[in-house]
Amino acid sequence: MSRMLTFAAAAALTLVVGASPVVAQDFRSLARQDMQKMHDELAANHPAPAVPGAASQTFRGWLDTGLQEALGMVGQVNSGDSHAYLLRYYAGGFRDSNIRVDPTWEGAGPYFGISWPGFTTGWRDGRYVVTYVKPGTRGAPRVGDVVTECNLTPIEDFARAKLDRWEGNLETEAGRVTSAPYLMWNRNNPFATGVPSQCSFQSGRGRPRDIQIRPIPVVAGDLEAAYRATVYMPPATPLAVETVNGRPWVHVHTFADAGWPAFNAAIEGQVTALRGPQGFVLDLRAASGSGENSSTARGYGLANRIWTPEFTVSRQPAAGDITYRATQGNRDWYASALGRMEADPQFVQEAMPVIEQTREIVAAYDAAIAAGRPTFTLAGRPAVTDTGAANPVQGPVIVLVDAGCSGGCLDTLDLLSKLPNVRIAGSTTATDSIFVEPTVMRLPSNYSDFSYGHKAWTSRPRANNQPYTPAAGLVYTGNPADETAVRAWVGALFQ
Repeated sequence: MSRMLTFAAAAALTLVVGASPVVAQDFRSLARQDMQKMHDELAANHPAPAVPGAASQTFRGWLDTGLQEALGMVGQVNSGDSHAYLLRYYAGGFRDSNIRVDPTWEGAGPYFGISWPGFTTGWRDGRYVVTYVKPGTRGAPRVGDVVTECNLTPIEDFARAKLDRWEGNLETEAGRVTSAPYLMWNRNNPFATGVPSQCSFQSGRGRPRDIQIRPIPVVAGDLEAAYRATVYMPPATPLAVETVNGRPWVHVHTFADAGWPAFNAAIEGQVTALRGPQGFVLDLRAASGSGENSSTARGYGLANRIWTPEFTVSRQPAAGDITYRATQGNRDWYASALGRMEADPQFVQEAMPVIEQTREIVAAYDAAIAAGRPTFTLAGRPAVTDTGAANPVQGPVIVLVDAGCSGGCLDTLDLLSKLPNVRIAGSTTATDSIFVEPTVMRLPSNYSDFSYGHKAWTSRPRANNQPYTPAAGLVYTGNPADETAVRAWVGALFQ
């Protein structure tokens, strides 16, 4: 369960604070102490209480209320899974993508369930629709049927009770998309219903019909097949370049560490084709990545290789002002990070500007704390004047996105959306918080890591929790898991 601390030259880093292993496994007590620790850490050091805005109001409204609500459910915690679910519920109530809890053990993955009804639903055009039926399932609805209610509850209310904050943020389109397959599954969450006993389904314009739902055992591969038939899942090789219909198709389905040096070399080797008049596709579906700053650096590095730094530099969004909450805990986090940087000879040699910037931040903390100021603001990189460099990319560019585009993917879109002849297509992306640069700590139980953004990007042009939504004519409404259909649709955009 240990983690290694690494530093990225583009940003300050994630520090994992270890805790002593627990001996007793009283999950109720562990849940109480973990959530109290989350609350106390956020109350003491999160920037939201010290900066204005709607995002801060949401934070303040949930910090205490949400804790009491979650503590009221502790009596149902009886396992590692339920412990993880309840912590996730409290974290999810902040509606902040950077406040999260991750098990330190192999928890329930996307294909996990202990029973299901033999069919699965997806989120399509604002409705829950049947997307997959296991062959041979008796009494099942048909693919394409719309779910209108379950257990005599309107489907919106049923979905919120079953999924919201447990499986995803139903305030966002992306949260609806990724959690929709679990609407009918039993994911071993004691705080929500398992497989519903009865649901109503509507076919076309006909009247809804009631169907008795009977759970069936899970056979190996069932749930993965159902999920993959509903939500786009990236290929085994997430970074690659191929030729589709005579033009390059650049696959970037992750911003995590997945062989980027070799991929960047491949991009450089095909840059002439990428800049050709036929155009190319940049596929960012499911492009998430741990460590938002390193993710952003990879996205910007890719753009610079294709368009050149001279062309992109004046189109990169200004970093703008960053607001820091002046607490001793936040100051100590930066001081600890600085000490690790200075103790790493390779980092000293390769990233001295990052060390100098971190020294300035620590000094600013010291000055603000000494003066009794609750916050301080540092200016980020300003906008750069247009260099006048010509656009090296001759053809049109389609950037393909979906609900899995998150973190550094969104920062990369902030740049790509400003480049000429670039169109963003596909479906609505995930959202991200203005409270950035997550710090990670091990919770007292040792069963979960807790992270939150510890500085506020108060001047970011893209608002808090604002996704990218393709414009009219660039929205894909078909089955996201049908790759043949997706490629045919994308090809038609070049016509």
